[in-house]
Order: sequence, then C-alpha cells, then structure tokens
Amino acid sequence: MTGRFITVEGTEGAGKTSNIAFLQAALEAAGKTVLLTREPGGTPLGEAVRDLLLSHRGDGMAVDTELLLMFAARAEHIAHRIRPALMQGHWVLCDRFTDATYAYQGGGRGVDIDRIAALEHWVQGNLRPDLTILLDVPVEVGLARAGRRSAPDRFEREERAFHEAVHAAYRAIAAREPTRVRVVDAAQPLPRVQADLQRVIDAFLARVS
Repeated sequence: MTGRFITVEGTEGAGKTSNIAFLQAALEAAGKTVLLTREPGGTPLGEAVRDLLLSHRGDGMAVDTELLLMFAARAEHIAHRIRPALMQGHWVLCDRFTDATYAYQGGGRGVDIDRIAALEHWVQGNLRPDLTILLDVPVEVGLARAGRRSAPDRFEREERAFHEAVHAAYRAIAAREPTRVRVVDAAQPLPRVQADLQRVIDAFLARVS
C-alpha cells in the first residue's frame, strides 16, 4: 500500500515549524504513521547541503549552483526517505519541497521555470505531493516574525523585492493548482490558523479514505 505525501510551504516567518507539528499530531490522531521531514535536508547528506545553502559561507553562490544543490539534496531525500516511507504505506509530511524551488529559485532568483521543470522530472519522476498546504502571510509580517526568531540566514537576508517575488510565485502556484494547493491565512492568531488546518486535513482524509 502506498502512503500519502503532504507538503507544507510558505515564505519566511509563515509559522511552518509550529504548524507542521500540529499537522503531524492531527494525522497521527487519525491513525496514520507519519514521517516528518524537511527540505533542504532530511538525510545526513541533505542536512550538510542545507547548512551550505543557508549559512553565510554560501554568500555569493552562483544561482545555478544553488539550484543544483537543492535538487541534489532532494534526490538523496527521495531515494532514502520519501519513497521508502511511501512504499511502506506511511504518510510523509515535508517542510517544503519543489514548490519552494519554483518560488525561491524561480520567483526570487529568476531561474527559467522550464529549467526547474526539467530537473523536477529528472529527479522526481512522477512523484508529486498529494496535498500542499501554503501558509500565506504578508511579506512584512513574515520578515518581522523571522527577525524576532533568530539571526537571518542567507535567504532571509535578501532584499524586500526578493521576498515579494517569492510570495508572488507561491500565490501563482496556488492559483494554477487549487485542487492540490490549499491556502491558509497564516497571519491569523494561531488557534484560528490551526482550526483552518484541521479543516483542510479533515477534508483531505475524507477524500482519500
């Protein structure tokens, strides 16, 4: 039996960390065995790539290098964690996936979408999320939250225009794929955000059961 693949997306400060824990608990309460993972990362090699991508050691990194490192970490993640878990019938809950590449490297960096799509097809084959939850928050709110959380990483330190482009790219993905991508207003108080998340999960469970 093949499991289900759910991804959680959002710009900086969207609240992914706290809300993905809520989603894991909701799925486990529904009787699902859940693998919680993240991108970039998810494997020892992927986590090493994550550190390189997010730390300021990577300042000045070529855009193509950044893109290829994202997909290199993703290939390892899919091969060693995501596909094996799905084949065992587990549900995979992933903090960011390829939509983030379209948003950050496509929208933010200006990489041609066709180039990203070619890498997506090569690395993933037919693997796509069954459900994506986009935690949507205005850029200024998200950046303010992120600034209170920790010192800014390499992406968080980008100019406002970069973050606006990332946000617009995420919204465009959601508009193109409304069945797969469910948008949740993450600027609301946390209890209301999580009530909306519960409704999304309940509707998905009802659809796939």
